[in-house]
Amino acid sequence: MSELRLMKGNEVVAEAAIRCGCDAYFGYPITPQSEVMETLMELQPWETSGMVVLQAESETASINMVYGAASAGKRVMTSSSSPGISLMAEGLSYLAGAELPCLVVDVSRGGPGLGTIQPSQADYFMATKGGGHGDFHLIVLAPASVQEMHDFVFLAFDLAFKYRNPAMILADGVIGQMMEKVQLHAPLPRRTDEEIARSSGSWAVTGKRNRRRNIITSVELDPAVHEKFNQKLQAKYAAIREQEVRYEELLCSDAEYLIAAYGISARIGQKAVELLRAEGVKAGLFRPITLFPFPAKEIAARAAQLKGILCVELSAGQMVEDVRLSVGNRLPVAHFGRNGGVIHSPSEVVEAMKKMIND
Repeated sequence: MSELRLMKGNEVVAEAAIRCGCDAYFGYPITPQSEVMETLMELQPWETSGMVVLQAESETASINMVYGAASAGKRVMTSSSSPGISLMAEGLSYLAGAELPCLVVDVSRGGPGLGTIQPSQADYFMATKGGGHGDFHLIVLAPASVQEMHDFVFLAFDLAFKYRNPAMILADGVIGQMMEKVQLHAPLPRRTDEEIARSSGSWAVTGKRNRRRNIITSVELDPAVHEKFNQKLQAKYAAIREQEVRYEELLCSDAEYLIAAYGISARIGQKAVELLRAEGVKAGLFRPITLFPFPAKEIAARAAQLKGILCVELSAGQMVEDVRLSVGNRLPVAHFGRNGGVIHSPSEVVEAMKKMIND
């Protein structure tokens, strides 16, 4: 049975993990996402569903534990924040290279380096352009509410297993720490070993002598063979781009100017659109929900009616590059951002839009 609760974004990730039938969580504490593991430890799902919850020695250890469990076809996840995700980069590349489904939650904080524990969106490049060495992509979902923090756990696992690919929920410190009411999904049972064998038996390591011997690896020393494998990966990413784009539009049908933003910046941008409309500016909001695949065709189609786009991010400017690539030279694309953990206000976004219009 579903139920309504008031919860923090990080807490609801833990609750959703249990309710979606997650088999294991391996992680390491780091602000501002530590409540994910803390909530799991408090709920003790190993007593009710058998879900494993383990604090690893480090982020590097946790992502390699994810690799091991994912190899067995298990529904497995980790969570961290920006410096911790950097430490997982090699493991993410190995997971993608071995085509292993899993979920990684990044509740971003300011950098570079250890930076600050305050919110940021400066992990966009790291999340959408690979996150490690080699030609690979993560499936990246960007929640803008506590409800989406919950819902995207279910969605991310579905997409990860559909495409045998790591998926990431890229949140920011505001969404992770804020409290909102959330409708919790009815609990789903963990899959049995027989169900895992039926769904993942063609590739997963089972350890059973009477089943097909599968090998999980990302190593291939023959360059011709490895090129074919890379071509297979690129075909998969092309299919993801074609089939899994998700986005949201607000007041865009008659818009002359667009705010493009995700996560908390989209929430702030929504209020800015209201203020601009009150002043007679026909503004709308375009929110990518999937950062990979990025809704390039969709924003390009909307651009045909526009005079300009303002990209609003808690960074020095990262998603703005994908927006510019999407629309080409057809109209001005400006960027407004705060960084270092400073959060912009709706009035600042309004002033940035006016500046773009006047320029």
